[in-house]
Amino acid sequence: MALEVKDEAPPPASARRTPLPVGHPLVRLGASIAGGLVLYLAFPPIGLWFLAPPGVALLALALYGTGVRRAAWLGYAGGLAFLLPALAWVRPIGDDAWAALAGIESLYWAALACLAVFVMRLRLWPLWVACLWVAQEWGRGRFPVGGFPWARLAFSQGESPFTPYAALGGAPLVTFAVALSGALICYLVIRLARGFRRDRLVAGTLLAAVAVPALGFAVPRPGDEGKTVTVGIIQGNVPGRGMDFLGDEPSVVLQNHANETHKMAEAVRAGKLPKPDIVVWPENSTDIDPYRSAFASEVIDSAAKDVGVPILVGAVVNIGDANRATRGLVWDPVTGPGAYYDKRKLVPFGEYTPFKSIVLALSKRANLVGRQSVAGDVPGALRMGPVTVGTVECYEVAFDDDVRSTVKAGGSPLVVQTNNATYALTNLPAQQLAMSQLRAVEHNRAVVTAATTGISAYVAPDGKVEWRTGELVPAMNVVKLPVRTENTLATDVGALPEWILILMGAGAVAAATFAARRKS
Repeated sequence: MALEVKDEAPPPASARRTPLPVGHPLVRLGASIAGGLVLYLAFPPIGLWFLAPPGVALLALALYGTGVRRAAWLGYAGGLAFLLPALAWVRPIGDDAWAALAGIESLYWAALACLAVFVMRLRLWPLWVACLWVAQEWGRGRFPVGGFPWARLAFSQGESPFTPYAALGGAPLVTFAVALSGALICYLVIRLARGFRRDRLVAGTLLAAVAVPALGFAVPRPGDEGKTVTVGIIQGNVPGRGMDFLGDEPSVVLQNHANETHKMAEAVRAGKLPKPDIVVWPENSTDIDPYRSAFASEVIDSAAKDVGVPILVGAVVNIGDANRATRGLVWDPVTGPGAYYDKRKLVPFGEYTPFKSIVLALSKRANLVGRQSVAGDVPGALRMGPVTVGTVECYEVAFDDDVRSTVKAGGSPLVVQTNNATYALTNLPAQQLAMSQLRAVEHNRAVVTAATTGISAYVAPDGKVEWRTGELVPAMNVVKLPVRTENTLATDVGALPEWILILMGAGAVAAATFAARRKS
């Protein structure tokens, strides 16, 4: 697609006298902050998904017609207004960590704003702004220390008209669609403010703003293949809260999950629940290494024998004398521990310490990480009973490549083992569930989420949450879910749509920069 580098046609003389909706720096600042707050309301647990495009529109309106320097601090302010409440789940770790994370991530919003004011000088600028949103999310999903792709626009759309776009281009295409709708709303407001009430562009822009989400309903979806699997889901709960969720005795957490499994076995024998084909425990369901502890091994083995099917155990295991791994371990009732998956995408400052010597010298709290985790290097496709489950560990569900590689390795259904105990009753569990909803649609796979304290859930391939638990309660259930093997276009093409959109945005920035230099 060729870029037109001409500025927008000047309005008629009568319209030139009409001020834009924003102009004064304080009004722009208010619009940017309001945009960030409105965007926050679109995310779970509030979940007013339809506010995401208006939030983007307000942020774009604050930037339109301003200079690069002002755009930087306006973008930063809007980013803070959004990220401080959206990432409030970090506060159990410390308010300083919360503020630092939001402050660092907001730098990407400042960069986005600086680039956006350039491309807003071009024709079709709503399209280029939407491409830059994708580029911004790509950047902060990779840098620094492996990236932090939380709170992407796509993750506000767990179940909305925008969600089906995930099957075509993954989370990046959903972000693009939401940002494009918002930018079109901004464009419409500007045209109306300048007196273009009978302009064909006004009608066309309004139609496009409505068409973007509406076209999501036209995205084709793979059909049912007639295969099913029955899965037992265990949520054991924990004795402590926050950073001390293990309480005084880590064995309690393991025993809680074993107890719920025994209850499930008893309910199956009584005919109250169907017999599962497999059972799933959450991440950190045992922090006691079952390879080295006879106690842990006996507790798990007893539960597996009682329920009579393989259990996917979430275990922390020792690697040598100094390291550890977060492992999804298949425990067979006959043969014991077998195939396993080691978490590949580790949580910085939670499972390992980046820049270890410096950070440990500056912060006593960093020592809480303890043994440094070692990352795995193969996707989590594990054979269990009649299926090959695709294992995704907690934090990994936010990363496109990790989930896609698991599906490509043959995983169906997807199983998200997660430990949100530190963040119970914050907005994290609901945000993470929305990610599972998006992944279900993106890859045409049912998703089972097993969490220590909640939210455990079953998400159908169309993104609907068919069953879920509360938080901070022990729970268990047996669900029948479809086994899908047909891939979506998003699964097959991977990051290609994302790269196309990023290159389009980069091309628009280059064209706008070239045009500005020619004028100067």
